[in-house]
Amino acid sequence: MELSKYIGKRLVLAALTLFMISFVVFFVIQLPPGDFVDHMVTNMIAQGETVTAADIANLKEMYGLNRPFLVQYFDWLGGILTGDWGTSLYFKQSVLVKIGETFGATIMLSLITMVITYAISIPIAIYSAKHQYSLFDYVITLIGFVGMGVPNFLFAIVLMYISYKWTGTPLMGLFPEGGITSWDSFVEFLTRLIIPVIVISTSGTCGLIRRIRSQLLDEQEKPYVLCTRAKGVSESTLTYKYEMRAVLNPIVSGLGGMIADIFNGTTITAIVLMLPTQGPVLLKALQSQDVYLSGGILLISAAMVVLGTLISDLLLTVLDPRIKFLEEKKA
Repeated sequence: MELSKYIGKRLVLAALTLFMISFVVFFVIQLPPGDFVDHMVTNMIAQGETVTAADIANLKEMYGLNRPFLVQYFDWLGGILTGDWGTSLYFKQSVLVKIGETFGATIMLSLITMVITYAISIPIAIYSAKHQYSLFDYVITLIGFVGMGVPNFLFAIVLMYISYKWTGTPLMGLFPEGGITSWDSFVEFLTRLIIPVIVISTSGTCGLIRRIRSQLLDEQEKPYVLCTRAKGVSESTLTYKYEMRAVLNPIVSGLGGMIADIFNGTTITAIVLMLPTQGPVLLKALQSQDVYLSGGILLISAAMVVLGTLISDLLLTVLDPRIKFLEEKKA
């Protein structure tokens, strides 16, 4: 019963957070001077067309951009809640259809990257913490600083150059021509997946390794660990049964941020590697001031953060019962 109340509170907070984020997103998108019609008129004039003030007024009325901000916002929000996300002003098609064209590839790439990030970070961090000041520890520390400092787009260009020198063909895009229809095309898809996953996961992996390593180093100096070790408990049991339980809390609590970083981190990398993800679509929507498409993509990105935070909150209640106790005490 207490767990259901806790989940209910978190769901209400998540809904309120998304509502506030939707308002901020719609407001920030319209902060730059001008709107989609102004952008379109500028292009028309550059092409030599004559546009009058009456034409501009008619275009703004046709696209609904002459209405007050709050009217536009609540109309957009109402459409979001009813499943009608509007029509992209730039691409001239349904926002949901346009997002759906790249959403699957974006989610697939994000999930694969997140799984690989955790699969690599945790064992390396454990080994590094257990062999502090060893050559391996120094090498991992150096790689961690470099990985967090090098921009993703620069790293992508370097890997593309190396792959071109090795294979003779640039690994651009994500899916082979004609899609995945055979075993050979599936192998080519996996080959194309290597560079994007490495580039997107590097920064998060390096940061996670450093966090887990520092937490383990702090945990293994605590009295209960020293006492357990003195009783003859094996180092592996001590690490995985006792120390890692305490280290899991900060790992899980950072899940929301990790999902956001990976989901949004595909933007620049996708442009450089020509990936069929939402990054290039979002960039084009922002450049053309397409409020409905850019607002929809940014709202999905925000929802991913809120969902990741909600999942981490629920997982923390399972890992650490003290959280539920503190909630009950505050109530």
